[in-house]
Amino acid sequence: MNVLMYGVSWCGDCRAARKFLAAHSIEYTEIDVDRDAEAASELVRCVGKRAVPQLVIDGEWFQPYKPGRGLLIDELHERLRIARD
Repeated sequence: MNVLMYGVSWCGDCRAARKFLAAHSIEYTEIDVDRDAEAASELVRCVGKRAVPQLVIDGEWFQPYKPGRGLLIDELHERLRIARD
């Protein structure tokens, strides 16, 4: 599985996504859109806004959080094919 995460260092939802991925031993490549203007432009082009975190899982874009709800744990388990405990 190929996982990219578009994020920024100061974002609480990005920290939660990193923690989730680490806790489940999911390898990923992080792209900091504050440091990479081209990646920030790609994010806006693909998602329509500069909202982070965004995951790209095997080429499919997925927003792993919902404002007011936080990290979408059930959806992350499903999309990353992680068995529930």
